[in-house]
Amino acid sequence: MSLPSLLRYGHALTGNPHDASDLVQTVLEKLGARWASLTRKGFEPLAYARRSMANTHISWWRRHRREKLVPDLPDAIGESGIDRLEHEPLWQALRTLPPRQRAVVVLRFYEGLSELEIAATLGISPGTVKSQNSRAMATLRKRLEEG
Repeated sequence: MSLPSLLRYGHALTGNPHDASDLVQTVLEKLGARWASLTRKGFEPLAYARRSMANTHISWWRRHRREKLVPDLPDAIGESGIDRLEHEPLWQALRTLPPRQRAVVVLRFYEGLSELEIAATLGISPGTVKSQNSRAMATLRKRLEEG
């Protein structure tokens, strides 16, 4: 399994490296506990981890969607500094997408997976991948034109 790849995917899903690390750790803990069962059943570890990350992120998002992110930085900046992508218009627009659309866009354009691979990873049909990608692209175009 490729930890840097999972961390990049987590960062794209969550919007920041700290939540990405938490997401990856949570998913890998779950996978570790079930590893023998998964390998016996023939699951592809990286695809299973990505799907688990998307599902876990969506669950977190549903539980905490009332949380409002503020655009202002706190008075004290942590040791890690500011995320270099924080003020990029595309990154900001991507963060506003619903979790499922964001997962599809990240897997398609950031990870380079095909529609069939995305469908298998997220456990959805290829048609759903196409419709989610289409909606996401329309939203991104609109937000980038406005900005």
